[in-house]
Amino acid sequence: MTLDKERALFEVGIKLGALYHQYVGMPINPDMLDELERVIEKSVSLQPYVKNVKVSIDREMVQKGLNEFGYCELEGKMLDVRVEVQYKSAKVVGRIKYDEARDYPMMFVEE
Repeated sequence: MTLDKERALFEVGIKLGALYHQYVGMPINPDMLDELERVIEKSVSLQPYVKNVKVSIDREMVQKGLNEFGYCELEGKMLDVRVEVQYKSAKVVGRIKYDEARDYPMMFVEE
């Protein structure tokens, strides 16, 4: 593995971990999801070497999780995130995606 590829892998891991721990637990409701997705994308896009970010929040899970006050907390399993990092000659794509079989939001290198 080249040093460029190692650096790109490190960078995508940092971006995914930071995103997850920054936003999971925040109060959300269905009316704010489009805006929240764009805010997360813009925030992560500011970081070094990020070329593209796509965030999707599972609306069905949010709807099912609403409490009597009309909101719930963002959970990792609600997130589907794709982050593309380019470091010199190396491009890496990392994901956060809910794995139903494991009942866990997995972070992994997609390509």
